[in-house]
Formats: sequence, structure tokens, C-alpha cells
Amino acid sequence: MKINYTTRNKNINVELQSESVKDAFKQLAEFQEIFDEKCCGACKNIDLQFVVRTVENNDYYELKCKACFAKLAYGQHKVGGSLFPKRKNPDGSYDNINQGWHKWQAKTNTTQNISEKTQEINTIKANIPA
Repeated sequence: MKINYTTRNKNINVELQSESVKDAFKQLAEFQEIFDEKCCGACKNIDLQFVVRTVENNDYYELKCKACFAKLAYGQHKVGGSLFPKRKNPDGSYDNINQGWHKWQAKTNTTQNISEKTQEINTIKANIPA
């Protein structure tokens, strides 16, 4: 069985070869989870770039927004080595606001969730007298 699939943003086309419907489903699901990100979860821009950084012999896989420089990090399964998007907050809850997209915050020397920063700004604005 042969399947041709084009991502939602029309940037990537893949041909998958499979012996069964279940295997085709698995291949397509894995492809979509990694390559079918339609836009940046922070600014909704569609100009995205796949990035692989190597630090101390470890590869880090990311999808980077060319507009706002937010990144979606990918983890690696310990068995099989396949990738998955990291879409959870540091507390383990699902990131419903930015779907895992984060920006580097140089001042705090940490990665901070964009939604946390937005909430901070809104709180400050709310406390400014009109």
C-alpha cells in the first residue's frame, strides 16, 4: 500500500509505503505529529524552521518560528528513538495556550512559557491606574 500525504501548510509531501492499514496509520500518525505543525503556537506565523542542535554529543530537535523566535522542543522516546512534541508545562499540565511553544528569556537565564509572561504583563497592566 502506498500513501501520499501533504502537510496542511503544503510545505512537505511524503510517500509512505506500508503492508497493512494499521502500519500505514502508525506511519502517518508519527509523520503528522512531527511535521504537520501548521503555525507557531505563540504568534501564529507560518514561517517555521526545523532545527537540530548538538550539545555535549546530545541532539536537541526543535521547530523554530522565524518571526518571534519561539521554539517547540521535541523529546525522544527512550525505546525506538522516535520524536514527540513537548507540549506540557513544567508542572506537568498540558499547555492549552501555546501548545508547547516557548521563548528564551535571557534575563532569567531560563525558558519561560509565553502564556506565563503574558499573564504577568496583563497583571501589571491591570494594576496601572487609568
